[in-house]
Amino acid sequence: MAVSADLGETLESVVNELVASGRYHSKSEVLREGERLVQEREARLAALDASIARGLADADAGRTKPGSDVFDRLEARLAGQTDGK
Repeated sequence: MAVSADLGETLESVVNELVASGRYHSKSEVLREGERLVQEREARLAALDASIARGLADADAGRTKPGSDVFDRLEARLAGQTDGK
């Protein structure tokens, strides 16, 4: 299935320069790479959204610790005052 898109002058110029430089063999190759990068970004954003949702669910269920307790433990560990428990 062929897709036609108006890229606008600036983006069309960038695509043409990438092909002319030899970095890509065709406009289609440039656009496929762009699509791949968008898919990767969307996957990372979905993973981040899922992590945030898990964190919020943990907070709503009371599965959290006060920040001061966490920081105290980290500071003690960094100072070598605990055995990591």
